[in-house]
Amino acid sequence: MDILFIIFIVAGLFFLIVAAIGVVRLPDVFSRSHAISLADSLGAFFLLVGIALHEGLGKNMLKILMVLALLYILNPVIAHATLRAALRSGLKPWQKETP
Repeated sequence: MDILFIIFIVAGLFFLIVAAIGVVRLPDVFSRSHAISLADSLGAFFLLVGIALHEGLGKNMLKILMVLALLYILNPVIAHATLRAALRSGLKPWQKETP
C-alpha cells in the first residue's frame, strides 16, 4: 500500500509541475488557462487520492475526498469565469505573427 500512495503522489506532483511550466511558457491567458485547468485537475486528483490512501479509512479520508469533489466542481467554473472576464475586458487571443 505504501508504494501505491507514493506512485499517486509522485504522479500528482508531475502534473502540477507540468501545469506550472505551462503557465510560465505559454503566451496568453487563454493558453495558460487551458494548461492549468487540465493539468491542475489531474495533478490534484492524483495527489489527493495518494494522500487519502495514506490516511486510510476514517474522517480524514472523507474530508480529502470531499475536497476532491469540490475541486472538480469548481475548477471548470473558475476557468470559464476567468476566460469570460478576459474576453469581456477586450483581451484578444494570441496569434502567431505571419511574415
